[in-house]
Amino acid sequence: MDEFLDIVNDEDEIIGRESRAVVHQKGLQHRGVHVLLFTQDKRLLIQQRSADRKAYPSEWDLSVSEHVKAGEEYADAAIRGLSEELGLHNIDLQPLITFRMNYGPNDNEISTLFRGEVDPAAVVFDPVEIGQIEYLKRGQLLKLIHDGNKVVCGWFANIIRWYSGEKEKLQILRIHNPVQIFEAEHGDSSAG
Repeated sequence: MDEFLDIVNDEDEIIGRESRAVVHQKGLQHRGVHVLLFTQDKRLLIQQRSADRKAYPSEWDLSVSEHVKAGEEYADAAIRGLSEELGLHNIDLQPLITFRMNYGPNDNEISTLFRGEVDPAAVVFDPVEIGQIEYLKRGQLLKLIHDGNKVVCGWFANIIRWYSGEKEKLQILRIHNPVQIFEAEHGDSSAG
């Protein structure tokens, strides 16, 4: 059964609902979420999508990336993704920004980016969704997206560039938590 997504206008107002397949066939603008989960020592949990994934198989991605289902709120989609993909519950998530970006052919989204803290011992990832996980510091993340040795999702690279204060392709619509953004942009500059 195909999931349904809300269709949104440029102001992020719901203007319709359509199946995920039709949304991507027609390039309709819809909603997504991403989560950055950091350890206490400021390493970001990243995941390699499983080789069996229909979209972007075996590519490296953020801690969680999800579509927002029809009728679902951004935060609820992020919480669902944490549970389904990483087996995590009761994570305190702070919204950072809401942005617009073209994710690829016929994939136009308005997404909210969240930040939270994770205990690596609590992570139990779903092997159907995720091939493996790693924890990287900011310098290692920049090396990952710039050296090309591993294939990363386009949104992953753009969000990490924003996180590091580099030029990226996000069109910022709303800043939710300036304190958290400052920490994300200027927190840890070590190479790992």
